[in-house]
Amino acid sequence: MYAAINVTPLIDVLLVLLIIFLVITPVTSKGLQTQVPQDSTGVPPADEVDRSVVIRVMKDRSMQINNERVEEALMGARLREIFKRRADKTVFVHGDPEIEYGDVAKAIDIAKGAGMDRVGLITREME
Repeated sequence: MYAAINVTPLIDVLLVLLIIFLVITPVTSKGLQTQVPQDSTGVPPADEVDRSVVIRVMKDRSMQINNERVEEALMGARLREIFKRRADKTVFVHGDPEIEYGDVAKAIDIAKGAGMDRVGLITREME
């Protein structure tokens, strides 16, 4: 008779390791998706200039859409009106440097509630 290696415990260990690796696979976290406008080297086409929508949150916490003052309660309805015929539902938010982030987050929340697909943030460096 000769000695043989018992492989049954090795298979059990292999299956346990396989289950452990399957359970601890990294889960990608999903946060607020934003899109930052890119610098352009040339002059953008005229239809592209008219298409960008910017929500400005001013020092006094009032809001504007493309330099048109809009009450906070009417902001969602106004955004839905602007974007009802557009396929690309992207809006940019620009906050005054002296306001709190909560006010900018409120503008983002209103835009998302109005059905915007993407909300971009305009920073000081981009101005």
